[in-house]
Amino acid sequence: MTTQPSIKLSELTGQIQSVIGDVFGGRTFWIIADITSYTYKAQTNYHYFELVEKDKASAKILAKVAGRAWGNAAVNISNFERVTGQQFKNDINVLIQVSVQYNPSFGLQLNLLDIDTSFTLGQFERQRKETLEKLLRDNPSFIRLLDGQYITRNSQLALPKVLQRIALVSSETSAGYQDFRHTLDNNTFGYHFEIDNYFALVQGEGNAKNFVSKLIEVYASGIPYDALVIIRGGGAQLDFLIFDNYELSRAIAKFPIPVITGIGHQKNETIVDLMAHTATKTPTRVAELLIAHNRNFEESITALQQQMLIKTFQLVSYHKEQLNKWNQVIINAAKTHVHEQHRKIIHLSGRILTNPRIMISNRNKDLHNLVANIKSFNRLYFVNKQQDIGHYASVIRLMSPQNILNKGFAIVRLNGNIARNAAGITAGAEITVSMSGAELTAKVLSKVTKDGKEFEL
Repeated sequence: MTTQPSIKLSELTGQIQSVIGDVFGGRTFWIIADITSYTYKAQTNYHYFELVEKDKASAKILAKVAGRAWGNAAVNISNFERVTGQQFKNDINVLIQVSVQYNPSFGLQLNLLDIDTSFTLGQFERQRKETLEKLLRDNPSFIRLLDGQYITRNSQLALPKVLQRIALVSSETSAGYQDFRHTLDNNTFGYHFEIDNYFALVQGEGNAKNFVSKLIEVYASGIPYDALVIIRGGGAQLDFLIFDNYELSRAIAKFPIPVITGIGHQKNETIVDLMAHTATKTPTRVAELLIAHNRNFEESITALQQQMLIKTFQLVSYHKEQLNKWNQVIINAAKTHVHEQHRKIIHLSGRILTNPRIMISNRNKDLHNLVANIKSFNRLYFVNKQQDIGHYASVIRLMSPQNILNKGFAIVRLNGNIARNAAGITAGAEITVSMSGAELTAKVLSKVTKDGKEFEL
């Protein structure tokens, strides 16, 4: 059996430690890497993690080294979290200062010495800037930048006079949700709000699609909401990346109902804030805005009521003055009219007192004249009538049968009746002829017909 030359593992690791110490001892490096496999030991204030670099195209791991931080490095991590608002945790990309250390028992490790806060903030800002540029470039019909302010279709919507029917997108377990409801339910003015909850995950960029689906659900409900409210509590910077998402921001910009946000981000506005109708800092501020908006409407109505009352008093006062003037005019006119009528009555009463005597005197004269006329005309009337009677008597005497007989005429009777014509008298008939002074009885010997015109005048 051939014996190969060999050394102990500890001897090899010792040589590695010596070489690494010679090359990297006392040197530090600033590297960019992702944090994975992160754990924190509170008892010792130690941070343990792995630093990973991945291929951007395939997500293949290109390098991975264990890392740790303690002492001053742990203090620097706390400062990083305070400045950026971002927790030191898995899946964040950081720029850190490290030193290389090799320990035969623990292997190769990178000791974190410092962490660059501006790098992380710069990454957020770069991504944010790229998203805003894409929104402006791809959606010019409903997103514009004017004088440094983003003008969206949503921001141009008019808020209703009263905000009462609200669609709320929030996390059901969020403390911000509880603050929002408590502020609304206990408002000092007693305003009532109808809140429809559309609960969703409101952190993590990967939940943006679910959030957009909630907006679609609100729109598809067909309920005429006065506003859509989006709220969440505070959190780390990465927790707000969902509100910098392109698809969500675009949906907010064109949403047909006014969107009011209270995302709880105290330092910077999210892109959703910029696309929305109105942005506030916290859920409580959103609730206060709703209450204040309705209070402004109530105060405007109250002010209008006061103006109407003042105007009514002014009109009543004005018309009262006018009525007083007209009342005085009417009183004066009435007095004048009464005085005039009184004067006429006095004049008429004077005439009534004097006119009857004159009228009676005139009527007496008329009666005397009438009596005199009657007496005068009565005498003439009787004279005239006596003359008429004398005339008629003369006519009657002229027409008497005796007078006619005296003139040579005769009356012929046939069978005791006066014959008016010769139609009934025939030859041989006996007739009686009455003449003045005698009456003859004769027999008709013959009858000759004549035309009777010889006696016509």
